[in-house]
Amino acid sequence: MPDPSSPTPSRRAALARHLRPWMLRLLPAPMHISRQEGARVVAGAVIGVLIVAWISRWMGGAMPGPWMVASLGASAVLVLGMPTSPMAQPWPVIAGSTLSALVGTACSALVTDAAVAGALAVGLAIAAMLALRCLHPPGASMALYVVLTQSDGLRLAGFPVLLDVVVLVAVAMAFHRLTGRRYPHAQHAPPAGAGPAGRFTQEDLDMALQHYNAVLDIGRADLEGLLQLAGKAAFQRTLGELRCADIMSAPVHSVTSELPLKDAWALMRKEQIKAVPVVDGRGWVVGIVTVSDFMRLAHLEAHEGIGQRLRALVTGRPQQPRTVSALMSQPVQTARQDQPVMDLVPLFSEAGHHHLPIVNAQSELVGIITQTGLVRALARAVVPA
Repeated sequence: MPDPSSPTPSRRAALARHLRPWMLRLLPAPMHISRQEGARVVAGAVIGVLIVAWISRWMGGAMPGPWMVASLGASAVLVLGMPTSPMAQPWPVIAGSTLSALVGTACSALVTDAAVAGALAVGLAIAAMLALRCLHPPGASMALYVVLTQSDGLRLAGFPVLLDVVVLVAVAMAFHRLTGRRYPHAQHAPPAGAGPAGRFTQEDLDMALQHYNAVLDIGRADLEGLLQLAGKAAFQRTLGELRCADIMSAPVHSVTSELPLKDAWALMRKEQIKAVPVVDGRGWVVGIVTVSDFMRLAHLEAHEGIGQRLRALVTGRPQQPRTVSALMSQPVQTARQDQPVMDLVPLFSEAGHHHLPIVNAQSELVGIITQTGLVRALARAVVPA
């Protein structure tokens, strides 16, 4: 008989569904480095540790105690494998390791219980490194090592710890320079007066970091650079592929140059549009007439009302233009329907255009883009619904 206490298949399935998301979070994230970069890191670690070992063993000679500490391997991972990390820079590596050895010495001398002394050594070493801005994770292991081995931390801090990390930093500087990397790595962004960084300012980044309120294993300058690259990639994905045909208004109303002004005005009033392209018999754009053109020729500075002036204009007051050809603006700026939308931004923002006729490969009018339409399209691309 089946055990009544064992879970049924449905319960096992439900348990698996609940456990699966939790287990997926335990999977390691992919490392976005090439095989060549991985090989470079491995070679650097081997070379760095080997050179430190040779020098330490030679200088240690007949000295009692170890001539190398195991935490140097962890330091090598940071210095040679993660040279951009704030924790891998010379000051954290040298000061963090040496300071932690001294903290471990003090805890070992003042606290008799090794477990309590070890815990205090790790905690106080981290506190000291945070206060002096030299947080280096292998330093905490150094503090614990001094407590557990009852080593002479004062001597150990000078040799081999200080010697080992100084040599390791020197090797890292030479190795990264020879392999085309930068070390030490800049940890500070340009001065605040340098201007906005892309779509955000440095003050925005400061506020975000303050809100995040956690230790990041990435320098501020590198974080800003990554955000710039991510923003550029997002821009290319959302706006870089957007074409004029995607946002233009079509079909578009147009008029001929021989059309009476009153008919053009009636069309614009009826369709509630502020501009209408002027085309020839082939459908090519030869000009554009806008509400502003009507206003300009209505002599609005006169005491007569706007409505009266417009009526006089479109009804044909003597010495006033009668057809669209006399009022239209020409030549007119156009854009192709397959042209990137971002090409239009300077035309609207700097050249002062408010309406842009769109043509096809045969130069025939196929649509129109307004300044408002462009802004609306960019807003939708940047902030999707």
